[in-house]
Amino acid sequence: MEKLDDGSDGGRADGASGRDRARQWVVLVSAVAALVVSTVGSGALGGTPIDEAAGGALSATATLVAPAGPAFAIWGVVYAGLLALAAWQLLAARPQDPRQRAVGWWLAASMLLNAAWVAVVQAGSVALSVLVIAALVAVLGVVLARLSRTAPRGWLEALVVDGTAGLYLGWVLVATVADVAAWLAQAGVGGLGLGESAWAVVVLVAAAATGVAICRGTGRLAPALSLAWGLAWISVGRAQGQDSSAPVVVVAALASVAVVVAGVAARRRGERSRSRGPGRAG
Repeated sequence: MEKLDDGSDGGRADGASGRDRARQWVVLVSAVAALVVSTVGSGALGGTPIDEAAGGALSATATLVAPAGPAFAIWGVVYAGLLALAAWQLLAARPQDPRQRAVGWWLAASMLLNAAWVAVVQAGSVALSVLVIAALVAVLGVVLARLSRTAPRGWLEALVVDGTAGLYLGWVLVATVADVAAWLAQAGVGGLGLGESAWAVVVLVAAAATGVAICRGTGRLAPALSLAWGLAWISVGRAQGQDSSAPVVVVAALASVAVVVAGVAARRRGERSRSRGPGRAG
C-alpha cells in the first residue's frame, strides 16, 4: 500500500516514483504559469495593470494600508525565486527527497492560486480575490510549516527553497491586508465604525502579530523581511498626499521594526538549537 508521506507508487533504481516525476514537472509548469499570468496582469503584454483593474480598488492610494508603488518590486524577487526553486527541484534535487515530497504539490498549488488571484482581480471581483488570497496564505503556511520540520541539505536549498517560501508568505500577508481593506472599502464598510485610520492601525497590528507568530513558530527570518518591507512602504505611502495618516505612518513603521526584530531573534534561537543537535531549518 502506498504511504502518504513518501510518494512511492512504483519502483525505480533511484527510488523515485512516477508521482515524484509528475510533481517535479507540475511545480515547474506552475511557476511558469504564475509568471506569465503575472506579466499579463502587470500590463506588460497589453493587459490591465493590477492597480487599474477592479476600478483601481488595489491601487497604491486606494486604502490607508495599501503599500506605496515601489513596494511591489518585491514580486520580481519572489517570482525569480519561484523559477529558481522550480528549476532546482527538477535538476538538482533528488526526486524522492522527503522535503520536496512534503511541499512540492503545495508549492504548485500556491503558484496556481497566485495566477488565479491575478485573473480574478482582472475580472473585477475584489470579493472573490479575498477568498483566493486567503487560500494562498493557508497553503503557504502549510509549506513553511512542513519545511520547518527538517533542515535543508545546504545553503543553496536553504536560499532557493526555504528563503523563497518565506519571502513569498511574508509578502502575501501584506497583499492580504491590502486586499481585505480594498474589499471593505468597496463594500462601503472600510471603517467598520472605528474610522479609517483606527481600523488601519488595528489591521497593521494584527499583521505584525501574525508575522511575529510565524517567525517564532518556524524560526525563520525570510517571512519577516518581506512583511517588514511591505509595512515600511505602507508607512512611506501614508506620509504625504491626500491619503496621509500620521497614526498609520507611525504604527506601520513600528510594526516593520518589530517584525524584523522578531525574525532575527527567531533565527538566532534556531541557530542555537541546531548547534546543540538536530533542529529546524533557518
